[in-house]
Amino acid sequence: MNPAKKKLAAVSFLNARPITYGLEHGLGDDRFELSFELPSRCAELLERGEVDLGLIPSASYAAASGELRIVPGIAIAGFGPVRTVLLVGDVPLAECKAIALDGASRSSAMLLRLLCKERGLTPRFREVPHDEVLDAASGTTGALVIGDAGFGAAARFAHTLDLGAAWRELTGLPFVYAVLAGRPGAIGPEDVALLQESLAQGLAARPTIARAWSEAHGGDPADYERYLVHDIRHQLGAEELSGLSAFFDRARAAELLARPVRPRLFESRPRIAAAPVGAASRSIDALLSDAAAGKRLSPDDALRLYESAPALELGAAADARRQSLHPDGEVTYIIDRNVNYTNVCVTRCKFCNFYRPPTNKTDGYVLTREQLTQKFQETVDLGGVQILLQGGLNPKLPIGWYEDLFRWMKANFPLAIHGLSPEEIRYIAEIENMSIRQVIERLIAAGLDSIPGGGAEILDDEIRYQISPLKCSTDTWLDVMREAHGLGLRTTATMVFGFGEQPRHLVGHFERLRALQDETAGFTAFICWPFQAEGTRLKLHDDTTAMRYLRVFALARLYLDNFPSLQVSWPTMGPEVGQVALRFGGNDFGSAMIEENVVSQAGAIFKLGADDIERYIRAAGFTPRRRNMRYERLAVAS
Repeated sequence: MNPAKKKLAAVSFLNARPITYGLEHGLGDDRFELSFELPSRCAELLERGEVDLGLIPSASYAAASGELRIVPGIAIAGFGPVRTVLLVGDVPLAECKAIALDGASRSSAMLLRLLCKERGLTPRFREVPHDEVLDAASGTTGALVIGDAGFGAAARFAHTLDLGAAWRELTGLPFVYAVLAGRPGAIGPEDVALLQESLAQGLAARPTIARAWSEAHGGDPADYERYLVHDIRHQLGAEELSGLSAFFDRARAAELLARPVRPRLFESRPRIAAAPVGAASRSIDALLSDAAAGKRLSPDDALRLYESAPALELGAAADARRQSLHPDGEVTYIIDRNVNYTNVCVTRCKFCNFYRPPTNKTDGYVLTREQLTQKFQETVDLGGVQILLQGGLNPKLPIGWYEDLFRWMKANFPLAIHGLSPEEIRYIAEIENMSIRQVIERLIAAGLDSIPGGGAEILDDEIRYQISPLKCSTDTWLDVMREAHGLGLRTTATMVFGFGEQPRHLVGHFERLRALQDETAGFTAFICWPFQAEGTRLKLHDDTTAMRYLRVFALARLYLDNFPSLQVSWPTMGPEVGQVALRFGGNDFGSAMIEENVVSQAGAIFKLGADDIERYIRAAGFTPRRRNMRYERLAVAS
């Protein structure tokens, strides 16, 4: 035994085999020592320090919150029915007086308790050994069955509830059953890359894994392959992280967790795919076909499509990609309020006529608690679930001001705080002489839920210097988002174009976002819109028409292949263009804005309420669904 090897305890079920496939076949022989256990046992070994990494139930991760980090990009998850997390019995869940819980389970048991609370059910729960759980189901006693025991279990009982399907119906998000976790410092970026490569090899070998499992355990190899390919997700992406956060938040609200929990990741390196060999020789039609099918575009591919693809064909490819990612035909939206807490700002961006310099004694403001109370309560009364809180870089507002504000907001209003751009966070760190990470940690502790993507404009310092020379650099903007993602926050990403930038600047912006998303999976959505010039010091010398917007938007959907959602920008383009954008790759209609003060002062005049948004979505041929920032579907009272 090599004492330098890191010990990894993996789940012994079929659904974990793609994760360990590479390690089982010689990858990282000098780095990892592999063992297989039941899920709860993996968690126990990690808790006792007997292994460095464990493929553990997400509920076990929550119980050790703050002590563990998650390997990015790797999980056992599902989006809907998974067939191996089942409540079975002679009667339906509503009639169960008792439920036997599989002793190997943690996440599934917590999910079942949560579902019971959501439905107002109060059965008695008792834990039984993994190999005895099926026999415990009888009469009004149901049984929670997980793992390979679930194959064929449904056929034995009159009633079956797939917990993955129930979670999707409740939230519209994937459910993460297990994560690969360890203590901070347990592994480095090279280990993360090796583990991700093990999964990549396993995903390619799923037919082989299914056949081997059938030979060893019996059963239909084709059915096992369908299970691994269609029922189980193994990649921990932005949607899965949103689902994991939603699970923790709902469990906390149901008093199943003692404290708030945020997924935190090990540091990793970007995994940027090289341009395919021979890409330059492919036709525009071939590029569009490949991109519509989800194949990764190179920067050169994107430039060719931007400059040469017919607009309608580019839109059709983006629409096909949207349909593949969101086949349910739903378009989401959110009810929130954009509250600009101060207009005092030292940055003096040429494209902004909202700000006032600190020397302005007449028009500069900081909203009072009384003003904020009116805005927040009105938001709640109108069905709002979130405050988009952004302002200027005000040198008179220390970090303590924000902490007091966030704590007061959380104590008095049931609203999520989607707050502060990377530039605002960078500025707080500067005036407080703190690191960006320290600032974000303190803001999270005070109640910050997520970070909007403001201040990105064009992520290229050549353009940034021309339009906002005092603003943070491209690298700093990305670093703030990287730190936020590493601390468990979900964020959005934006782009404002129309400053005279070249196509290479647009594609470079996309590439930087995609590379960071490869690394962290922390972005939930991308939003872009053209520069609004009215009244600003920066004159318009560029194409900001609807056709250019649709071209940029469609290219974003094809290039940002790891972004789950694209939000249309009807506040700047108008709701009719927003409808068209839903057929150019969009799946989200943004916000029923109760208030907006920045782009409206530069010529954007459109305002819509929730009923208006739903009407436009239906007229475009989609079903409207209300959401929160994580894209968790919300129930609306009838």
